Amino acid sequence: MIDKPDVDERTLAAEVAAAWAVDVTDLVFMPLGLDGDAWAYRVETSTGERYFLKVRRGRFTPAAVLLPGFLRAHGVRQVVAPIDLPAGGTSRAFGGYELLLYPFHDGGSRWARGLTDRQWTEYGEFLGRLHAVPPSDDIAAVLPVETYRSTAGDRLRSLGAQAAASEVLGAFWDRYGAALHRLSETVDRLASRVTHARHVICHADIHPGNLIADGDGPLHVVDWDAPILAPPERDLMFVYSQDFGDHPIDAHRAELFRRGYGPQEPDQTLLSYYRGERHLDDAAAFVRSILDPDASPEARANDLHWLTRIAETVADPSYAP
Repeated sequence: MIDKPDVDERTLAAEVAAAWAVDVTDLVFMPLGLDGDAWAYRVETSTGERYFLKVRRGRFTPAAVLLPGFLRAHGVRQVVAPIDLPAGGTSRAFGGYELLLYPFHDGGSRWARGLTDRQWTEYGEFLGRLHAVPPSDDIAAVLPVETYRSTAGDRLRSLGAQAAASEVLGAFWDRYGAALHRLSETVDRLASRVTHARHVICHADIHPGNLIADGDGPLHVVDWDAPILAPPERDLMFVYSQDFGDHPIDAHRAELFRRGYGPQEPDQTLLSYYRGERHLDDAAAFVRSILDPDASPEARANDLHWLTRIAETVADPSYAP
C-alpha cells in the first residue's frame, strides 16, 4: 500500500523489539503491494541485521502463518517463512492489527526486471516442488479449497452505481463498465465448464512481483497470504498469462520453465477461468479502494493506473481469458 497504516511507528517499533527480542533502530515504510489491508516495513537493528515486517489489519489466516514453515521443513527452500517468536508462536497482535516478521532479502521483485534464464528454470523447480508436497492433516485443515464460485462479479456489480456517479471513476465506468460486466458473465460461464482436477498446495499469487532475487541469485518467494488447495493451474496461470510482469513468458522461457517443472499440459479452460477471475477480482478490489473516502490522492492515482491497465486488457476485442 502507498498510504501508511494508522499506527504510531515508535510504538510499533517497540512492539517488534519486545516481541522478537531485536534491538530496533529504525522502521522504514515500504510502499509495496496492492493489498488494501496489509503494509510493509524494513526493520533496521543495531547489529546491522534487517528484517521485513508485515502489518495486517485484522488477522492473518492460519494458513498464511503455518504453511511457509511447513514447506521449508519439506525442502522447498525458496519459501520465505515468518520468524518464530522467542516466547512461542509466530504472529503478534498489535491493537487491531497483526504482525509477522520475516528475513529480509536484497534485490527486489522481478516484476520489472524479469527473470534470468537460470531463474526461469528455478521458477519451474519451485512450483514443481510446491505442487508435489502433500499437505499434512493439520495444514489441509486450514487451507481453503477451490470451489470455482467467485464473489468478484457480485462485488463489482454492487459498486457499479457508486462508481458511475463518482467524480474519480465516472468517466472510467462509462468507458469500461460494460466490458467488466461482460467479463463477469464470461467468468461464470467458464466456472460452469471447468473439470474438477486433483488439488495441490498453491501459492495463488505467484507472479514475478512475489519473486525476490539479487541479480541472477536464488529466488525467494514471498506473500503467502492466500494459499489454497486447488488444481496446479491456479499457479500456472501466472506463468502462462501475459498479464503479470513486464517480461512475460515466451517460447524460450516456457522451455526453461518446463525444464524445472517437468512435463505438463495445463487445462486451457482452467487457465482461462483463473485469468478472467483474477482480472475481475482485481478490478473489484481497485474500484472499492478508489471509492474509499479515506484514500489519499496518491493511492487513488496508483489504484486507477492498475485498474485502467486491467480494463484496457479486458476491453480489447481480441481479449479471451
